[in-house]
Amino acid sequence: MAERRSSYDYAELLECGHGRLFGLGNAQLPLPPMLMFDKISSIGDTGGAHGKGQIVAELAVAGNPNLDWFFKCHFAGDPVMPGCLGLDALWQLTGFFLGWSGLTGQGRASGVGEVKFMKEVTPDVKHLLYVIDIKRVIARKLKLAEADGQLIADGEVIYTAKDLRVLLKPDAKAAG
Repeated sequence: MAERRSSYDYAELLECGHGRLFGLGNAQLPLPPMLMFDKISSIGDTGGAHGKGQIVAELAVAGNPNLDWFFKCHFAGDPVMPGCLGLDALWQLTGFFLGWSGLTGQGRASGVGEVKFMKEVTPDVKHLLYVIDIKRVIARKLKLAEADGQLIADGEVIYTAKDLRVLLKPDAKAAG
């Protein structure tokens, strides 16, 4: 397993996407264009709203050519980031926390209790901040994290998600 660090740059996130950060068959991030943040600016297993850990990640939006793919098609003449991509970023970070915690298995989103979209991410937005507050981690046969998350655009909370759930399923290749 990789050294537990308190931040990760873009190159390290790509290593995670290729399965090289936490080891093959374990939690990994999607690769671009589905990777929805540029860096994890902080991660720890204490702190946050529930005292059980917090992850903060960032994405530069304005002028970012990696985001053109969805701004061009969603919607023609009225470009907005699909809300599901912001929600997916919150799940991505929750799964990253499980791998960072040393738990093994492949991450999968397994649910969310409540999602609210107050505003949209448009090409005019300069900076997104994702904040994940871990509520609990189950580390038995079932490996699961539950968290609350926020997406903050240029300093304003625009999405909230309660009870994000991500589980780690055993690596089918390793088990078979």
